[in-house]
Amino acid sequence: MKPRHKRLAFIVGGLAALAAAAALVLNAMSSNLVFFFTPTQVAAGEAPKNRTFRIGGLVKEGSVRRESDGLTVRFVVTDTAYDIPVAYRGILPDLFREGKGVVAQGQLGADGRFAANEVLAKHDENYMPPEAQHAVDEAHKAAAKAK
Repeated sequence: MKPRHKRLAFIVGGLAALAAAAALVLNAMSSNLVFFFTPTQVAAGEAPKNRTFRIGGLVKEGSVRRESDGLTVRFVVTDTAYDIPVAYRGILPDLFREGKGVVAQGQLGADGRFAANEVLAKHDENYMPPEAQHAVDEAHKAAAKAK
C-alpha cells in the first residue's frame, strides 16, 4: 500500500471514529433532555406520552392528600386555567405548600394523572420557579382575553 493510501485510510478511519463519538454524545444528550410544560399545554395534548417531562404551576388550595402509607401524596398543579392531578411517592421538600409554586418531573399516565418522581418547591416566600411564574402569567392573560 502506498503511503498516500495509508494516509487516506487513516483520515477516513479518524473521521468514522469522530462521527461515532458524536452520535453517541448526541444520543445521550437527547435521552436526558427534560422539557417543561404548563398544565394548559398538558391539557391541550402538547406534552409527550411515555416520556419524562416537567410540569409547573401552583399547588391548588385544598388539593393535597396524603395516603395511609405516609409516602404517597396526591395534589393538583394548576396554572389557574387548567388543573393536572399529580401523584408523588417520596418525601416532599420542606417548602412544599398549597398555593405556592412547584415543578414536578415525571410522566403522564394514560388516565391523565401525572406520576412524579421528583418534586421541586420554591425557596422563599417571594420566589416561584420562572417556568411556573410564566405559566401562571400566561393563564391570567388568556383568562383576561376571554372575558
